[in-house]
Amino acid sequence: MTLQVHVRRDDLASAELVDIPDAELADGAVRLKIESFSVTSNNITYAVAGESFGYWKFFPAPEGFGIVPMWGHAQVIESNSDEIAVGERVYGYLPMASHLDVVPGKVSAHGFTDVTEHRQPLPPIYNQYARLNADPEHDPAHESERMIFGPLFKTGFLIEYFMRNEGWFGAERVILTSASSKTAMGLASVAKETSPSIKRIGLTSPGNIEFVEGTGLYDAVYAYREVGGLSIRPSVSVDFAGNAGLLKQIHEHLGQNLKYSCLVGATHIEERGGGMGGGENLPGPTPTLFFAPDHMVTFYKEHGPQKAGELTAASWRSFLQTVEGSVEIEKHAGLEAARQTYVAMVGGSVDPAKGIVIEP
Repeated sequence: MTLQVHVRRDDLASAELVDIPDAELADGAVRLKIESFSVTSNNITYAVAGESFGYWKFFPAPEGFGIVPMWGHAQVIESNSDEIAVGERVYGYLPMASHLDVVPGKVSAHGFTDVTEHRQPLPPIYNQYARLNADPEHDPAHESERMIFGPLFKTGFLIEYFMRNEGWFGAERVILTSASSKTAMGLASVAKETSPSIKRIGLTSPGNIEFVEGTGLYDAVYAYREVGGLSIRPSVSVDFAGNAGLLKQIHEHLGQNLKYSCLVGATHIEERGGGMGGGENLPGPTPTLFFAPDHMVTFYKEHGPQKAGELTAASWRSFLQTVEGSVEIEKHAGLEAARQTYVAMVGGSVDPAKGIVIEP
């Protein structure tokens, strides 16, 4: 039997555990036993954008339900593939579940692509699995950090790369909402190292100010209610919160001094209003969604796989040093713990100073 967590698509705070009978393993397929995955604000964004960006399509569920994707580690427990052996471990995109069947294609020493038919129209970055025996990013001592920070860090890395290529749109500073989120921390870390002339302003809830200041990643940190007190200077905003009211305040306060408005995630889903764009007729630039998979393809085309990997790895190592000790890693056993953590995170009640790892 495979145990899965099913989320109601029309009520993201409603999730239940379901037993699914295992089908016979297909020709060429391998069965993965999921060992561990992290639950972060990134997964909440996958749920919020599940309909519009196809995140529900990766791991099919019954009508009206969805399975939220996770990043984590798994072990091959059964194989009908000549190229992938039982016992091998992989890292990649996994369901909130106990097992997953994949069909390895484009197999190399470093990894493979799941060529299961229903996944082919979806962004290829999510279909790739790293084989840990030959994965240059794998560090046995930092598996938890990779799950918690890795995908979020790469999004932050790509945002900084995009902004820098655009000359930061003539801005002097970047304003990051939900500054305690791991993606915002990734962006702030890369910007601090690569674009030091751009001031980093973090916006967060009052209870998170001490944590955000303690990261050392921001030049200044303000509570959300203090937006009206920000100085009027050329700025870009990167909205990780998805709070339409807050975004509207930023636009109205800065007006034409807001040079670019970037939408990334939705950690405050109960306040997203009519969507993550903050409504219509906002002063200043039109909010623009940042879709990391598209930017990743562009980045790799510009630099080639080897150089792109080296650039990302160098920033990743620097980021790990910066955030070491800032987040307490908390491990929980069982999918019921995953369900509870997910529901708590949807409700916004998870401490940002904790990184949650689930071991199904």
